[in-house]
Amino acid sequence: MGIVRSAAGGGLTYWLAEHPAIVGFRWSHAHSWGSTWSFLACAIAAYVVAAAALHFLLTVLGRRRPLPLGLLPATHSLCMALLSAAIFLGTLLSSAAEIRETRWFWLGHRAPRRLITHPLQWLLCFPPGTRPSGRVFFWSYAFYLSRFLHLLRTFLLIARRRVGRPGRSLPCHLFVHAVLVCTSFVWLEFSQSLQVTAILSTTLAYAVVYGYRFWVELGLPWGGTLPAVLRRCQALLVACNLLSHLGLLLLHFCNGGCNGIGAWVFNSVLNAALLLLFAAEGRRARIWEGIADDDCSSHHHNSCRRGAAGVDLVNKDC
Repeated sequence: MGIVRSAAGGGLTYWLAEHPAIVGFRWSHAHSWGSTWSFLACAIAAYVVAAAALHFLLTVLGRRRPLPLGLLPATHSLCMALLSAAIFLGTLLSSAAEIRETRWFWLGHRAPRRLITHPLQWLLCFPPGTRPSGRVFFWSYAFYLSRFLHLLRTFLLIARRRVGRPGRSLPCHLFVHAVLVCTSFVWLEFSQSLQVTAILSTTLAYAVVYGYRFWVELGLPWGGTLPAVLRRCQALLVACNLLSHLGLLLLHFCNGGCNGIGAWVFNSVLNAALLLLFAAEGRRARIWEGIADDDCSSHHHNSCRRGAAGVDLVNKDC
């Protein structure tokens, strides 16, 4: 009866932050699906082999036109947008609850050289010894699982012949997605600091971008007016992420250390590799877009102009 009253009184907060399954979550190799290193390695290997096999098959068959997929791309975009919005809201409510309940720890803890005692620093820096359990790690686990749904986009792009051409190399695409899955796994395995802000920013971006992709897939109006705004939001997101990394380093060296700093270094190296790949792919993409513009016949000239503003954002992976 107490749980029923709590559910009725708490509403959305109860289902996203106070449900017993969320509060009592614990990352465990024995009980959490996909929580072992062997599973991670096999999943990534299967993904790479399956995607390469599909691309090879379409190439051997000489298929140049996109395969008819119907509403499948729109359905995938809608599912990703809704799931990302749910994870964003759940992480936000859970973080607020965790900060509220552990405020005594931050205000009472006096580690050596501790300069900042505001509970909001928990968003950037987990205390040393943090275990992957509780509300926030439940949503981190949900985010990790959502990465596998995100992998399906690779096969949609291959079927539509949007991966494997100049400017969109298949190896780069597969590497990016494999790194993203590996990163979210490492967050849980080592209780890495900074993952809260990373999940919040990533799921917010995914909710917006995949919502836009869903809008475009259905052919709804005003689809070409949003990319410029979204690109500015993405640039702002990158700037906020950089500031978050600087804040983590400050807290780690000045406030007694942050949990999972080794995992953070590992993921930072992977992110640096991704940035280098994006820069290289961006240069090749500009060359390809110049060639593609010449292929727009007069019959499709207007449609090419309408799609030019949004094609990069719709096809580019987050």
